[in-house]
Amino acid sequence: MTQEYNFSAIWNQVLQSLAGEIDASSFDIWFSMVNFETVRNGRVYISVPNSLTKEWIESRYLDNLQNKLRSLTSQEIELVINTESQIEKDGMFPAFNHKYTFDTFVVGNSNRFAHAACYAVGESPSKAYNPLFIYGGVGLGKTHLMQAIGHHIIKKRPGYTVVYVSSEQFTNELIGSIKDDNMAGFRNKYRGVDVLLVDDIQFLAGKERTQEEFFHTFNTLYESDKQVVISSDRPPRNIPTLEDRLRSRFEWGLITDIQPPDLETRVAILRKKAQIEDFNVPYDILDYIANYIDSNIRELEGALVRLVAYATITNKPLNMNTATEALKDILPPPQPKKITIESIQNAVSTFYGIEISELLSKKRNKHVVYPRQIAMYLCRRLTDASFPQIGEQFGGRDHTTVMHANEKIERDLQSDRELAAAVNDLCKKIDPNFVT
Repeated sequence: MTQEYNFSAIWNQVLQSLAGEIDASSFDIWFSMVNFETVRNGRVYISVPNSLTKEWIESRYLDNLQNKLRSLTSQEIELVINTESQIEKDGMFPAFNHKYTFDTFVVGNSNRFAHAACYAVGESPSKAYNPLFIYGGVGLGKTHLMQAIGHHIIKKRPGYTVVYVSSEQFTNELIGSIKDDNMAGFRNKYRGVDVLLVDDIQFLAGKERTQEEFFHTFNTLYESDKQVVISSDRPPRNIPTLEDRLRSRFEWGLITDIQPPDLETRVAILRKKAQIEDFNVPYDILDYIANYIDSNIRELEGALVRLVAYATITNKPLNMNTATEALKDILPPPQPKKITIESIQNAVSTFYGIEISELLSKKRNKHVVYPRQIAMYLCRRLTDASFPQIGEQFGGRDHTTVMHANEKIERDLQSDRELAAAVNDLCKKIDPNFVT
């Protein structure tokens, strides 16, 4: 019996074995995004991100993978590869994505309340918020949170029946049940659960028979004290042609939204993705991606995966030049950071451990005067500011004072190696692209 085995663990063993047989770059490109989904009737189902990956694995590795599964289980296992879009469209199996857990969800100001509500439901289904309605734009993490609830409940309450379904899949199954005259089976499936998670409920709008069936399903579960979690791209009141009786029931519990993530959260999401996938990507590249993709987490993570795949395939280092090449179709080239008098003053004051106010003051102490002269010199060297403009930004000093400072530092640099090293360090701190 296939149920006697932990096929998720067995699939990991298969991948580990394969990783020892092919080169690392090929393995990363074709197998890093492969997910074990479920096992049913002697078939092991895995999912891949797209048809290209599916065709490549089927043509080159299917027999090998199938033989490894059979060897580890002593069963005539058949391996079935589906794309994620196939699974979503056909509803082939209602498995949870193993990556969609609370541990892998990055919490920020834009989703903190939604995360807390979902976690509360995961801890105490039907006792915290019932129903829970989550809404937000495409790719902001609604599906991640819903499936995280499912994972959490299954882990804490193994006896619970948890079903995750998209509204499209619900509709398709309903149509199939009507056609096959098997409404009893359909109703038993969805009304006999402990937790029902329904994604993208807005697609029920305009489907009268589906709304009718879901209305009675909802009532049965709610009256039986079972948990219902629903997601949508908009709040209930804004879903067109949704029946009022459904709308009112969705509003019985808690409604929470997810907003687009701020910059800090976007960077954190990329760092988490890099950590999970074991990508060693410099921070400045993550910051570059996060600055330009500001609304959709899927696109954000997709850009990172695309970059790493490009660097691996072309055998190029993961640096800004490679990032610009790999992402040129979706991101503008990185803009050089503008160097200002203020940024130079900040760098010099930090370097010498003095306050900016001292640099701008009339103080004549040596520990202030010399850093001030260095700062004036750097302003002249690293910006287009004139002597009068620099003097104005240093407490309204005369341009001759700035000229004197510039000449003095230039002269001292000829003989003072310690000063030359300090100025060089400062230039690199102010401008990372600085070349001596």
